Amino acid sequence: MSAAVSTGSHARAPQSAGVLLFRSGPPIAVLLVKPGGPFWRGKDAGAWMIPKGMIEPGESPVEAALREFAEETGLQLTAVPFPLCVVRQSGGKIVAAFAVEGEFDPATLTSIDFELEWPPRSGQLQRFPEVAEARWFTLPEARAAMLASQRPLLDALEARLA
Repeated sequence: MSAAVSTGSHARAPQSAGVLLFRSGPPIAVLLVKPGGPFWRGKDAGAWMIPKGMIEPGESPVEAALREFAEETGLQLTAVPFPLCVVRQSGGKIVAAFAVEGEFDPATLTSIDFELEWPPRSGQLQRFPEVAEARWFTLPEARAAMLASQRPLLDALEARLA
């Protein structure tokens, strides 16, 4: 897997994995998701990302990527994704990204939920979907919409498909 980050030790940084689902087009299109919950509400540009999550003990990065994709979209991928690259997000999290060509209808999005004390210090737990929305983007649209730290995934995909 090519790295878009330095190759120093990442043992202490949280490790995540995700899948970039794409259509080869033309034009090339990628499926991005917007996280659920109160922090992301009302945000759009810079809020979209690939479905991803933590690598569990005993799980390979590709296994984690496929599990997280299914949990966050409701779609169980049957094709085997190829390694794309590794990025370090602004908070320090390391994300191993994989890519696979496929189809997904955003209207069928079914995400698992998470619990969060909301409002803060209220003592009240509320449930929110991990993913609030999924959408197909062309590469220029995706560059404007997604987290800056994940934009190298688009460059890696473009280079792989060239």
